[in-house]
Amino acid sequence: MPLVGTDSIAAAQNGDREAFARLVGEHHPRVILLCRSLLGATPVAEDGAQDVFLKVFERIGSFDGRSQFSSWLHSIAANHCLDVLRKIKRQKTESLEGIQHSDSGSEISAVDAKYEVAVLLKDLPESQKSAVILREMQGYSYEEIAAALECTLDSVKARLRRAREHMADKMRHLGGPADV
Repeated sequence: MPLVGTDSIAAAQNGDREAFARLVGEHHPRVILLCRSLLGATPVAEDGAQDVFLKVFERIGSFDGRSQFSSWLHSIAANHCLDVLRKIKRQKTESLEGIQHSDSGSEISAVDAKYEVAVLLKDLPESQKSAVILREMQGYSYEEIAAALECTLDSVKARLRRAREHMADKMRHLGGPADV
């Protein structure tokens, strides 16, 4: 995947809407995949991706370049999806009518599962979160992750191992299955 240059990021930070549009064009496919993986292939995921880019537009000035732009963007997307899942879960729990209309509670179970995944991701350090998102949600190879995060293959493997251990420990603590 070609990377949008730092010139486009700097131009977008200086208010260049065309540069920002290039960033959106470059990153939209991955953001929508992330939103769909956490929120399901629903209009909620489509709206979520749009909301992510609105947040990015508002916050682009705070991007300091210490990480890859895509990592920063995916972090915003994952956190936004977590917020959406929290809201959905709260609405489902508060609405007896919503519970009665779900088919055997499977809708709520799916929301709960996605919420738990998002919570597990949120607790990870940024470098581990980015590696997990790129590998498990975006389908990148280890080599592609190393290139995207500008680190070694061994570093990618270590980040993923630590992330999986952290998530498994958290699942054990919560009483859920530890097959992360």
